[in-house]
Amino acid sequence: MNNNIIAIIAISFIVVGSLWGIGNIISQNNIQLSKGEGVLLFMKDNKFNVTNPDINVKVNQPLKISIANQDFRKHDFIVDELNVNTGFISSGQDFSTVIASDKEGVLRYYCSIHPGIMEGKIIVKN
Repeated sequence: MNNNIIAIIAISFIVVGSLWGIGNIISQNNIQLSKGEGVLLFMKDNKFNVTNPDINVKVNQPLKISIANQDFRKHDFIVDELNVNTGFISSGQDFSTVIASDKEGVLRYYCSIHPGIMEGKIIVKN
């Protein structure tokens, strides 16, 4: 009887944990905050939101970017052309900034610790 209860509890934990993990993977690909609030980026497994998504910005319209480090190592978020450098963000910490550009173009964002692996594009359009 006790073995059956332990087995049921163990299976329940496995099922709930699996569903939680799948939900996190699916929901983090291109996360946007609610309309008008900006973009949310998660740092995890040396990527931003699993796919290093493109971030679309309109010319002369500031966009809030919130960055949360869910990895076991520190990272940073840098956009050289906009003079954005968060400094190192440790595991469990987050940072918010606002970006804006007065001209169209494609800008690179990246982590200086993992350049080439952890980077994406900011696309500025009219």
